[in-house]
Parts: sequence; structure tokens; C-alpha cells
Amino acid sequence: MSSSEQLKVGQSVRLMDRPPYFKTADPMPMLRPADIVQIGEEGKICDRKPGGYWAVRFEKGTFLLDAQYLEIITPQETPTPSEKTSSQSDPHQS
Repeated sequence: MSSSEQLKVGQSVRLMDRPPYFKTADPMPMLRPADIVQIGEEGKICDRKPGGYWAVRFEKGTFLLDAQYLEIITPQETPTPSEKTSSQSDPHQS
């Protein structure tokens, strides 16, 4: 990721690379092994922390991560109205 300015609290993100260890976002932080979160696992940004870190909630906990390890997950595009009507059958046609 080129800039942490793109990240915002509440966004869904994906882990692109693992740091050497993970630091929990608890009031009394602990270091956890790098394999606690798998590359490609999705999480949600909970908070912006001092020092350029983001608190990200994953399945196994909330960890402090630098933006370089994260990728924003973009929501899938919804079909346009014309795509919806072409994929649905017309009940009046037989």
C-alpha cells in the first residue's frame, strides 16, 4: 500500500504480508508469533494508533499493523438495472 491516508476506520482489509511478529492491540500488548494470522486473511480496521499503526480485528484477535502489510478490500460491484432485468425471466412471456 502506498499511503496510509487511504485507510479508514471501519474498512475491510486483507493481510498481504506478515510482519516478523504481531503485537496485540490490548491495553497491555503482547507479542504473538507471525503465523497466528495467515496471509490473505481478512479483517476490519478498528482504530488508528500512534506511530502510524492500525488496530485490525482478525478472527484470532486484534493486532497493531503498519499499512504496508494491508490491502483494502473493495466491495464487489452491484449489477446495473439492465443486467438485473436481462437475467430475470419475464413471467408474462410464455
